[in-house]
Amino acid sequence: MLLVQLGTPDAPTAPALRRYLREFLADPRVVEIPRLAWTPILYGFVLPLRPARSARKYAAIWTDEGSPLLVHTQRQASLLRGALGERGHAVEVAFAMRYGTPSIASVLREMRSRGLDRLLVVPMYPQYSASTSATVFDAIARELRDWRAQPALRFVRDFHDDEAYVEALARRVRAHWEREGRGERLLMSFHGVPRRVVALGDPYERQCRLTGERLAQRLGLADDQWMLTFQSRFGPAEWLQPYTAPTLVDLARRGVRSVDVVCPGFVADCLETLEEISIEARKSFLDAGGDAFAYVAALNDSPPFVEALASLVERNLLGWPTRCTPKGAPEGAPPA
Repeated sequence: MLLVQLGTPDAPTAPALRRYLREFLADPRVVEIPRLAWTPILYGFVLPLRPARSARKYAAIWTDEGSPLLVHTQRQASLLRGALGERGHAVEVAFAMRYGTPSIASVLREMRSRGLDRLLVVPMYPQYSASTSATVFDAIARELRDWRAQPALRFVRDFHDDEAYVEALARRVRAHWEREGRGERLLMSFHGVPRRVVALGDPYERQCRLTGERLAQRLGLADDQWMLTFQSRFGPAEWLQPYTAPTLVDLARRGVRSVDVVCPGFVADCLETLEEISIEARKSFLDAGGDAFAYVAALNDSPPFVEALASLVERNLLGWPTRCTPKGAPEGAPPA
């Protein structure tokens, strides 16, 4: 099986960001502007100017092990392999990045060299959007179209209302509250998309709101104790609202002294959570008069999320011969 994340530059440097952004922003599903109009903007303004600024942001969150997103995804894949083994499944678990390295094509070719004949793909986006999940399918199809012997293929579309995923989120928030105390409001911040794509039929907004409602119910929150917002707006078009940073400023100015922010759509901490929320959004709230801002860490490699992934994968493997003798079973025991 293959876990696929969005991607990350190889280093927090302008040249690395330029390579990464060139691949990312050239995807027609990511920027739905006619190529003749977008290409001059991309190569004439965005790529000459944005990489240096983005590199400084990445440098603020980079770790000794490298990119947080890459580190967490590696751990998720490794722990998921172990969790499936505990359940009696002999499944190879690999991971790839939609943009950057390791690429989907390179990982698939490595799997083919070891006899790949069945492939389950899990995009690590709980809420489906054409600009995220569909691009993974595009990349898989683009690589497999030239294979003589293609593997049987299954694709997890989304898991926005999966019970175990929502419970993992709730346990993450509760653990934060037990450790750090509880703010007056819980803000659930999702990555934004242009409103136009929703009007064209993208289910992303509906799925985000359903996730937020399920999480609020699981936490026992009243309507006035939580809010759902959207972050990471890019360009002049109208995106899904309310926007995260202006909402935080408004809350502070209306007398809300403390907030907690969780990002349910990001299953691994990355630039959008660690820099945009934990650094920039924190500053916006405090500068506007707020007293306390707390970011609730992403699910990362938390045991409840690993188990949620294992359950999701197990359901999608039904009918495929994955069974083996579970770890710890007596010698000669039959497969589970």
